[in-house]
Order: sequence, then structure tokens, then C-alpha cells
Amino acid sequence: MADTARPDPVQFSQRWRVRTYEVDENGHVNNAVYLQWAEHLSAEHAEAMGFGREWALARGCAWLIRRHEITYHLPARRADEIELTVRVIGIGGVRGRRHTEVRRAADGVLLAEVTSEWVYVGVADGRPTRVPAELVKAFSPVVGE
Repeated sequence: MADTARPDPVQFSQRWRVRTYEVDENGHVNNAVYLQWAEHLSAEHAEAMGFGREWALARGCAWLIRRHEITYHLPARRADEIELTVRVIGIGGVRGRRHTEVRRAADGVLLAEVTSEWVYVGVADGRPTRVPAELVKAFSPVVGE
């Protein structure tokens, strides 16, 4: 029998190795890369839950970043294996919030944290639009904002 279990609606993790082109002249991962990782992981989580880009576009909408807040603890370096975990920390109204942790996989040391605020907007006019009830319900373990 096939496993039809849905992914965890609140938390999603992936591992990968730091690539050479993500490292800057200081020998560690460039600051902007952490934000790219957080956005990528959020998109992967949405896809895994069935609420990815195509789902939103079919409804004439898209998610846009309103704000990122990042705290750097220690640098990631070339060829480090890292584990990223994103958690949905709020969804409701026109917004969603996620918190991403970046850890060195070898020892679990926290390297960086990113809190992101997303706004659900209409593609035609760019105006904030209420997050569909179906999506809010799918993330029901999260207290609405």
C-alpha cells in the first residue's frame, strides 16, 4: 500500500552541501545566500503540502516577501553539510510567517536563523488578498495571526 501521509504542516527540513559559488571572499557563505536558502526551503515545503506556486497562480495569487530578519551565529563554509528546518509560525489574514534554522549537520550547531514574513497578493494588481481558508486549514496546527 502506498504511503499517502501528508508532510508535517508546521515543519519541513532538508540537507545539502554548501556549494563553492555560495562562498564569498571571506571564506564563508555569503550573507544573501542564507535568505535564498530560507526562500527555497519555504517554497519546497509549500510544494510538498500541495500549496506551491502553481496552486497560488491558479487562484490568481502569489506569495511575496515583505520582510526578512536574520541572525548570524557562526559561518557556514564550503563543503559543509547543512540542515535547514523551516517552521510555519503563523498564517492568517493576508500574511504567513516562517522561521528557518540553518545548522551544521555534523554537530547540529546553529549557524543562522531567518524569520520571514510573506504576503499573499493578487497577481493582477499586487494588492494583499486574504489567504484562502483551505490553506489556513491545512496549517491548522498553527495559531492564526
